[in-house]
Amino acid sequence: MKTAISLIAACALSACGTAGNHVEIQRVNVAVPVECKEPIPDRPVMPTEALRPGATIDQYAQASMAEIERREGYEVQLVTALVHCRMPLGLE
Repeated sequence: MKTAISLIAACALSACGTAGNHVEIQRVNVAVPVECKEPIPDRPVMPTEALRPGATIDQYAQASMAEIERREGYEVQLVTALVHCRMPLGLE
């Protein structure tokens, strides 16, 4: 029994001695979350919010058309901020 244990231990130790020290380095691309530091654009004051309660239909229509233009400009600013936040680091 002692001989069998000695033989197994010798085989195990000899296997460790013959193995070469092979180190292989591999590059693995992993997404790392990073805080977005892009400033949030200020929401503009909308023309329909400034209308008095007794405004006419024409005044409301004019304010609504101006508000559409402001909202589209604000949307462009928001989309630009989002694009900058989603852009990979180093490509800014």
